[in-house]
Amino acid sequence: MASVGDESCQTYSGASERMSEEIMAVSPEDPGENEISRLNFIKVAVGGMCLAYAAAVGYPIYRYLNSPVQREAALSAVKDVTLAGADKLEKGAVLLFKFGPYPSMLIHHKDDSWVAFDAVCTHLGCTVQYHPEQDKIVCACHGGVYDSHTGANVSGPPPKPLTRFQIKVANGAVTVTRA
Repeated sequence: MASVGDESCQTYSGASERMSEEIMAVSPEDPGENEISRLNFIKVAVGGMCLAYAAAVGYPIYRYLNSPVQREAALSAVKDVTLAGADKLEKGAVLLFKFGPYPSMLIHHKDDSWVAFDAVCTHLGCTVQYHPEQDKIVCACHGGVYDSHTGANVSGPPPKPLTRFQIKVANGAVTVTRA
């Protein structure tokens, strides 16, 4: 049973130790062991920021230098694509499809002609869209415009035309072949 003396002292069933002595006995051995100094924190924070900056600069450089080899390997693996049922595509419509790992487009013009292009802008690699009401292909990223019949770059920043593929319409399917 506990007896209460003055406010700073409390005894437990015959024990004569003061509460303040018990508190001191429970305190950590060395208060500096578990704390991180300001200097160490700043070193870790600056090191982390430098690592993040190096990754942000290094990754695009790696992708730029590595992508031509990967693109050639992926493109050489696929020679043609057969699109079953694409011959039923309405005049003035477009069909987006994958030619290997990259997006491509098949356009059925209102004059009943067919064309297929790589749907990757030659400026920075954004995917282009066909606008049938204007009869042109547009890159929304930087405003590049291509002719929908030839793939030639008409305006904007694209440096060269879209890659054009050969088309063969037969037996209820459209076959797109690399030129």
